[in-house]
Amino acid sequence: MDQRMAKRPPESLFHLVTDAWTKPFWDAAAEGRLAIPRCADCGAFRMPPTPFCPHCRSQGLDWVAVSGRGTLYSYSVVERAIVPDMAQAVPYVTAVVELPDAGGVRLITNIVDAQIGDLTVGAPVRAVFDRRADGVAVPRFVLDDAAP
Repeated sequence: MDQRMAKRPPESLFHLVTDAWTKPFWDAAAEGRLAIPRCADCGAFRMPPTPFCPHCRSQGLDWVAVSGRGTLYSYSVVERAIVPDMAQAVPYVTAVVELPDAGGVRLITNIVDAQIGDLTVGAPVRAVFDRRADGVAVPRFVLDDAAP
């Protein structure tokens, strides 16, 4: 079994730029909450946040706090650094996490602090928030040992 730990990417590679559609996500993350956009008219969750609901074309949007618990839908273990700044951050695990309390929305993220050999599609995961020196909190996911 692969006992290497999934690492975090270096802060230097991430510069947050928000707009009217993404700012509420990052504001919630700064408070340690995971919030997902939901159409104010038809109730459909959508991620990423978009100007129009793909179901009813409404622009009305509510941000709903969710538990941060989900399921590992897909993942990939990055073994080689494609830029020099990533050399100390491999193995790095990119992931798609499905959030059942957000209508099954799938969030692109990464898994951290887990042994590579413990990762399996369908594994329960939960959000954690990495607080950076610049004040930004980045949601990432860890394996959820407390899940039923």
